[in-house]
Amino acid sequence: MLKGLTPRREAVLRIIVSEYIATALPVASETIFRNYELGVSPATIRNDMAYLEEAGYITRPHTSSGSVPLDRGYRHYVESLTKEAELPLEEQYHIRKLFHEVEEEFERWLKLAATIAARLVRNAALVTSPKPRQCRFRHLELVALQEFVALMVLVLSEAILKRQLLSFEEPVAQERLTILASKLNAAYSGLTSSEILAKKPGLSSEEEQVTGAVIDIMAVEDELEYEQPYLEGLRLMLGQPEFAHKDRMWSIMELMETKEWLSSAFARQSSDVGVQVVIGEENRDETLRDLSLVFSRYGIPGQVGGTIGVIGPTRMDYRRAISTVGYMSEILSDLVAGVCRGD
Repeated sequence: MLKGLTPRREAVLRIIVSEYIATALPVASETIFRNYELGVSPATIRNDMAYLEEAGYITRPHTSSGSVPLDRGYRHYVESLTKEAELPLEEQYHIRKLFHEVEEEFERWLKLAATIAARLVRNAALVTSPKPRQCRFRHLELVALQEFVALMVLVLSEAILKRQLLSFEEPVAQERLTILASKLNAAYSGLTSSEILAKKPGLSSEEEQVTGAVIDIMAVEDELEYEQPYLEGLRLMLGQPEFAHKDRMWSIMELMETKEWLSSAFARQSSDVGVQVVIGEENRDETLRDLSLVFSRYGIPGQVGGTIGVIGPTRMDYRRAISTVGYMSEILSDLVAGVCRGD
C-alpha cells in the first residue's frame, strides 16, 4: 500500500493513471465505477477522488470534467511498478535475436538499441556511447611541422584520438621528437592523467611541455560526461497530444540538438543503481518539466559505461518504459563485457 493511502484509494489512483496513460482523456468516476469492480458506489469513488485531488495526486482540468494525474500521482504509480515491470519472455527472445543478426560493431548495436527502445515505448529513446570512468594513455606521436612547431597525435583508451599543435621555445628536429615520443610512450602506457602527473619529476623542458599537454587533454576528456547520443523516435514523441502546439515542439527539438541537455537531464542519476525515473517537475531543466525520463546505466560498474533511456510526456507508459530500459541495459552490459573480454 502506498504511504498515506488506503488500499481502495490506491486502487483508484492506479486506475486513473492507467486510464489516462491509455486514452489521454480525463477519467470520470462513472468510468471507474462502470469498468472496474471496486465494490463501492460512484459517490464513494467521487469522495476518494476528492481526497486524491486535495492530497495533490490528481487534478481536474475543469470543475465538471474527470481527473488527470499530477506528478505526485505518477511518482506513486511508478514506485508501485518498479518491482513488477518486466518485458514478456517472447519479446526478450526477439530482441536478443535482432542483436545477433547485426554485425558485431558497437555503433550498430547502440543504434539498434535506441531504435528498439523507441518502437517498444512509442517515444524518443537515446543511447550514449560507453565511456571509461577515466581515460587511459595508449600512444602518442610527434610530427615536426616547422622548426619550432610540432603536431601531437594522442591516442587514448576506447580509440579516442586527439590532435594538438605544440610550440617549443627552441628548435626541435624530428629525430629528437621521435625519441621523446618513444620515451613517454614507454613511461605512460595504460596510465590515467593523475598517474601520469605523479610521474612527472625528472623530465626535460620539452618532455615537461608534452606531458602537460597530454594531462590537459585527458583531464578535459574525463570531465566530458556525454557524447552526442544515438537518438531515435523523436517523431513518435512529438506525435503525442501533449506536443500539439508548435512552440512546444520546436523548443524540444532545439533542446535535443545540443549535448548540454544530457548533463542536466541525467543530473539525478546515481551510479549503477538500475532503472531510474524522473517525472515532470523533478527535472532540473525547465524545458524538460513536462517530460519524464526513464533511464539506466549500462556497462561494467566502476570501469566503463553509458546510459540508455526513453523520453516522453509525463503521460508515459511507465510499466513499458521501465521494463524496456531495464532489459536493454542488460543486453548492452553483456555486449560491453564481451568486447572487454575479447569474445
